[in-house]
Parts: sequence; C-alpha cells; structure tokens
Amino acid sequence: MEEKKSFLKEKIDINSPNKNIVPISTSIGSDGKLSIGGCSIEELVKRYDSPLYILDEITLRKSCRAYKKALEKYYPGKSLPIYASKANSSIFMSNLVASEGFGLDAVSEGELLTALKGGVPNKHIVFHGNNKSDKEIEFAVKNNIKVIVDNDYDLERLEELSNSFDQDLEIMIRFTPGIECHTHEYIRTGSFDSKFGFGIEYLNNLFARISNIKHLKLKGIHAHIGSQIFELDPHKDLGEIMVNVILEAKKFGHDIEELNVGGGLGIKYTENDDPPSIDEWVKTISTSIVKACKKQNIDLPTLMCEPGRSIVSTAGITIYKIGAFKEIPGITTYLSVDGGMSDNPRPITYQSNYSACLVSNPFNFNSKKKYTIAGKHCESGDVLFKEIELADCKTGDLICVFGTGAYNNSMSSNYNRIPRPAALLVFDGEAEVIQKRESPLDLLRYDVLPDRFIKQN
Repeated sequence: MEEKKSFLKEKIDINSPNKNIVPISTSIGSDGKLSIGGCSIEELVKRYDSPLYILDEITLRKSCRAYKKALEKYYPGKSLPIYASKANSSIFMSNLVASEGFGLDAVSEGELLTALKGGVPNKHIVFHGNNKSDKEIEFAVKNNIKVIVDNDYDLERLEELSNSFDQDLEIMIRFTPGIECHTHEYIRTGSFDSKFGFGIEYLNNLFARISNIKHLKLKGIHAHIGSQIFELDPHKDLGEIMVNVILEAKKFGHDIEELNVGGGLGIKYTENDDPPSIDEWVKTISTSIVKACKKQNIDLPTLMCEPGRSIVSTAGITIYKIGAFKEIPGITTYLSVDGGMSDNPRPITYQSNYSACLVSNPFNFNSKKKYTIAGKHCESGDVLFKEIELADCKTGDLICVFGTGAYNNSMSSNYNRIPRPAALLVFDGEAEVIQKRESPLDLLRYDVLPDRFIKQN
C-alpha cells in the first residue's frame, strides 16, 4: 500500500499554531481515522450531523498565550492584545479570549453586545467601523466602551454626544499609514486609498480640531495595514510611523497613552504558506516601537494589537458529507458536498485556498485521482476546491477542511435558505455545542406576510 506525502505528517508547532495547517490536538486513531480534541469526527457527525464547524480549545488557548508571552518578553511597557472578533464572533469566543486576558475589537452593536454577554470587560473593548450608526455610538458610550474615530462624521457625532451628556469621552483615532502589503486587494486596508481611517496627511488638522472640542480626550492612535500578511518589514515600518504620529499629537497638547497596531499576521492554509511565528511578529512590532520611543525620548505607550485570524483560524475545521459525483471525461470529476458558499464564502469571494482530507483515509492511501469539490448552492462558482487529490471516496464519506475557524462561521449566510451549521468545542475527549444548528423553520422567524395578502387568501 503506497503512502502519499501528507501535510498531516508535518511536525506541529505548539508555540505558534498559525504555522500549522491542522489544530494542535489533531490525531489519527487506531482505526486510521481522523480525530480532533480526542473526539472521533465520525462519531461527532453521527451525533451532530453535517456540515459541522469544530473548534479545538487547546489551539485557541495556545494562540492567545503565544501573544501574551511574546508581549511580556519583548515589550517592557504595558500591553493589551485585543481579539478581532469579526474573525469569529460568539459568546463563547468572547468568554474564552477574556479568560486569557484579551480585550476585544467590535464593529457593530451586535459584536459589542456579544462581547459584553461573553464577559469581556467594558474597558478592554474598542469599537471600530467606518459608518457607525447613532444608535451604535450611543450604545458604546453608555457602556463605557472606547470609540475609535474613523472619520469626520464619527467625530461630529461624538462631539454632539459628549456635549449632550456633559461628560468627557476618551477616544482613539484611526489613520492610514500608507504602507503597501502583498495581500489580496480587498483586504488591504492600510494604503492611502482606503475606506478606513484619516489620511496621514490630514492628522495635524485633526489634532488641532480635537484640541478645541471640550469633552473629547484623544488618548490613542490606531492603524492596520492588512490581513493574511507574511512580511515583517511593513510592521517594522508601522511602529516607527506611529511613534512619529505620537510626537505630532503632542505638539497640539494630546498625550497619547495607547498605540494600537492592528493585526494582520497570516496563517498556514496550505503547504506553500510560510507565515512568521507569533513570536517573530510581536518581536518585530515591539522592537520597532521601543527603538523609536527611545530615539525620541518619550515614554512607552500601552501597546495594543488586534489578532483575529491567527487566534482562531487554525483551531477550526469544517466537516462535510459527500453526496453526488459527476465525471466529465478528460476534464474533471465533480464531488458535491452538503455545504459550500453559505458556510464558507471565502473561496468564491477571495479565491481562497485550503487543505483537506478524507476523515476515513487522512493520509491519502491509494490516491488515484483529483476532484473538484463543489458546494450544493445554485451557483456555478460555488466550488470549495479545484483539482484536489484525495483517496478514493464514495457517497457518504466525510471530508475535513482545515483552517476554517476564521471568516467562515462569521461570514456565513442563509443563501438558498440553507440553515447554518452547528459549532462544537472539543477538548480532552469531550464535545460541547457552542452554537446550535439552525433549522429550516428558524429561517421563517422574521418573515411577515402583509395583512392585505392574508385577507386575499
């Protein structure tokens, strides 16, 4: 029996999970089948059905602790890692990151409420967004959550709100540092042409303006240069740029106490990916800021960073069940699964690549052909994998897709009126539901038939 080369045989880095394709607790049972967190995936699907999201608690906590440890090691001042909850927002995730000493970054009232319900301290939550509603801003202010000002519109409404409450509000501002990264253009947010933040050339005017606003106290600055980044030099440059901005703010009487460098560290989705470790990323950022502050003879600010993908992505897998096959001779064999773009929109949106294997034959024994794995939605572009090599498979077999902890559940939809999957947490042989599976009836809860249509019928 010939054994194919498999990413499952790669050594697992327990100190920097973002450098692994698989969760830390991944194992192959005595039956040759895949397990996560000490749980048989086949047994989990029998109990909870498919598609199924699964998160590994060990990987989640190791990721959080890698950031905490590196910040303590390389940054002599105060620091606060902040989880970018857009990656995967739930009461569970909010609770877990809070238990690991993290703050949380939210961009809507829904994410704010989820964070509070999950137990994240108000003072450790920051509120982002380029078009916050009045209701959202008021919710944040009433709950003592710091607002990151993204534009003039934010500033105007916060000024009005602080005056109406007759109370001081601490704010941060977001600016675009003009750093380019080699990443997908849709997730490159730090260039001059971005919908996010004030242009760096406008900052002095902004500092002067805030100086004349009675109740707004500028305490921090924020910049974010993109996502899924494998380069360290842009983050090194970012630290120096931000310290220079602190110096400019001082000229207008603003004492900047908090410096937020955003996130963006990439993860290993496929064997070709080689991201820096969490330790390397934090060291680069920290060293740059410490060096720049020493050069300018200013005190170290509280260093904040906002990892999201690198916390949760590798911890997550998605399980699908194979249904129909369609062979097109000389072209490809379509293998259809019971999920697709509604539970993972990234392949059709970003042409994102993942790694996968059969649950029953993870090492790819007897692999003879490549398949195109198609979702079940009514879109020809609903394809999760093009030309992936798998062991011989049949209807009913299970496929495990790795690296799906981030931007799968949080970006999921009910397209074609397909309910969202259940989500499980696995640890030490136990599995617990952290989000219930939707049912078709759940999708009807907010549908309303107008009265005149009811009368006509």
